[in-house]
Amino acid sequence: MKIGIVGLPNVGKSTLFNAITKTGAECANYPFCTIEPNVGIVNVPDKRIDVLSKMYETEKTTYATIEFVDIAGLVKGASKGEGLGNKFLSHIRETDAIAHVVRCFDDEKIVHVDGRVDPVSDIETITLELIFADLETINKRIERVSKIIKSGDKKAIIENELLNRIKEHLESGCPVRTMDLTQEEKDIIKDSLLLTIKPVIYVANVSEDNVSDIENNEYVKQVEEYAKKENSIVISLSAKLEEDLSELEDEDKNLLMEEYNIKESGLSKLIKASYELLGLISFLTAGKQEVRAWTIKNGTKAPQAAGKIHSDFERGFIKAEVVSYDVLIEYGSVNAAKEKGLVRLEGKEYIVKDGDIIVFRFNV
Repeated sequence: MKIGIVGLPNVGKSTLFNAITKTGAECANYPFCTIEPNVGIVNVPDKRIDVLSKMYETEKTTYATIEFVDIAGLVKGASKGEGLGNKFLSHIRETDAIAHVVRCFDDEKIVHVDGRVDPVSDIETITLELIFADLETINKRIERVSKIIKSGDKKAIIENELLNRIKEHLESGCPVRTMDLTQEEKDIIKDSLLLTIKPVIYVANVSEDNVSDIENNEYVKQVEEYAKKENSIVISLSAKLEEDLSELEDEDKNLLMEEYNIKESGLSKLIKASYELLGLISFLTAGKQEVRAWTIKNGTKAPQAAGKIHSDFERGFIKAEVVSYDVLIEYGSVNAAKEKGLVRLEGKEYIVKDGDIIVFRFNV
């Protein structure tokens, strides 16, 4: 899973990136500090993996991972190549989802690219640039499909109708993700790599002083109201405080979190929101050799989940031996769970659940 961190220059993108990846990306108080995207891969915190690793005294522990990409700040006119627009847009196309960082604090010492703090205006600036870029993509595709229609191609006729519907929606100033598209329609336009079809998490970046009183932050309220219109997720955090926390040992980190009344780290919030946004879950494999989390789409059937481990597992799938994490912990071992009839053999139609611990039986 690849998440692109975007936003106007100087809103805290790189500070947040530093906090969640601890890679020390360059961060400064001027626009376009980030030119080439910084990339960091982080483990998805999962207490289940920690517990299973101790239970099995495993030789290797492998967490699920998320790749975060800190993308250059966007300005008005980016869709026409202004600032670092073309590079910015190409980097977004490669991501699965967007974490849009929005400044929700006043600070005269930190320059705002537009000279004022206005979260909704900031969001609309980026959204409009992405809409303009998508319109250009759609217009080119309509032109290409129009030529095929002349031959009477039925698929081209259906695609042309869809493209024009999308064009009309974009021209009304709305992103493609707010359209009610069927999966079949999404598949038709998949290779167009539209920017505004990508799901978005709005990250409301507040000041350290305001982190314990976020519910009364008027800027955050504005972001939440905007996000409601497109059913997007909003999380609130202080990127600067998260960066400070990332540099501390666990004991000091816990003390600072208590001081600011922070119940959950920004990384944990962002990962949970990302999984929810993309409809992801994790199943587990466990043994002496390795304990590992595997990320799949919610609704994935057992053979396709097996294919995440190795294509041979999917091709030669026979059965899946399944026990839930909670059951295993309650009874202390797979054998004890088996004695209670709580380890199940599931077939090809079984839909894998979050926290399933699975042994796949296959033959190739």
